[in-house]
Amino acid sequence: MVSQPPKTQNYFAPLLVIGILFSVFGFLTWVNSVLIAFFKQVFNLSTVASNLVAFAFLISYTVMAVPASIVLKRTGFKKGMSLGLLVMATGTVTFVPAVRVVSYPLFLIGLFVTGIGMTVLQTAANPYATILGPRESAAQRISFMGIANKLAGIASQYIFGGLLLTGAGTVTGAASLEKIVSPYLILTGLLVGLAGLIRFSNLPEVSEEQDDPSADVTAGTTDRSEHTSIWQFPNLVLGVITLFCYVGAEVIAGDTIINYGRALGFANDEAKYFTTYTLYGLLGGYLLGIILIPRFISQQAALRFGALYSLVLTIATLLTSGFRSVLCVALMGFGLAPIWPAIWPLALNRLGRFTKTGSALLIMGISGGALLPLLHGYLTDVVSPKLAYGLLLPLFGFILYYAIWGYKKTSW
Repeated sequence: MVSQPPKTQNYFAPLLVIGILFSVFGFLTWVNSVLIAFFKQVFNLSTVASNLVAFAFLISYTVMAVPASIVLKRTGFKKGMSLGLLVMATGTVTFVPAVRVVSYPLFLIGLFVTGIGMTVLQTAANPYATILGPRESAAQRISFMGIANKLAGIASQYIFGGLLLTGAGTVTGAASLEKIVSPYLILTGLLVGLAGLIRFSNLPEVSEEQDDPSADVTAGTTDRSEHTSIWQFPNLVLGVITLFCYVGAEVIAGDTIINYGRALGFANDEAKYFTTYTLYGLLGGYLLGIILIPRFISQQAALRFGALYSLVLTIATLLTSGFRSVLCVALMGFGLAPIWPAIWPLALNRLGRFTKTGSALLIMGISGGALLPLLHGYLTDVVSPKLAYGLLLPLFGFILYYAIWGYKKTSW
């Protein structure tokens, strides 16, 4: 068994590689907001049907998270990351035949396969960033990853938003789909090249089984050496539910805002960049987190702030109108930023030999981004685009519960 690298080791190079991977995550995840609006126009879809873009992409996390953890136990982190990239390339290249046959279901299959590859990648990369260095500063490292993720997400909005959504809302017909071919062929080539780079790199292999009990990030935690099941860790189980709520809220705040703006009367040329507002908020939150965590505030305090702030913005969204309401949705990004980086170290705290399985369960929580936007889309169609955002109230409420009490639980 390869032991965990000593804390004095220089982690810059491997973290830089992981940062590149998080950029890939961000680009391919956040481009979905553009695809949702684009496919809604091209195929004349309902809100629920267009939100199947997010569903197809993110439901793969539920289907493949446990198999991905099994794969990683056999391959290790490095080979697993390379494999994940190759599977993602298979998904992105599927967009080419989907254009040729003008098939929305085939696009969804391509998104699902891309999501499978990203599941393997995420199952490896998140705990890798958590373990590769002192655990008390794990949220800070994941915040760096978040910056790479959101910068790539912003780039995806300008590139694909400008390419696919330019115009006054008249994007229709098979000819419009041709715009997708070249960008996705380029993405496929980049993914294959990155897979080779990772496979033959000098990334160190780390072992989470030797997770140091003395590096506990919470107060009052008891010795867990006698635990025999993953379900005996309340902080993990509640953390999975919290992550489910968080990812659902993040996808709703980011991926639905373009269609929300159009429902309020904004033209395509203006609404197509609304997701970037959410991403800029996320980016600002990550930058502040790097400065403040853990030197000035704890991961737990940042999590409490993010949940409470987002609750207030949700209420403001419901009580305002026009661009102010759109802006309230976008500003949730700032509150969402500290939530993901804080959940991981708190949920994986002192799991030891259960860390890979715990990571897989957390990855399954990403399915909130697949299921909850469908519910939001249904509420949009049958109630109203604005009142649909009321769905965020219980989501942020549970996150606040975890931030105050849930992460502290050491037994049921």
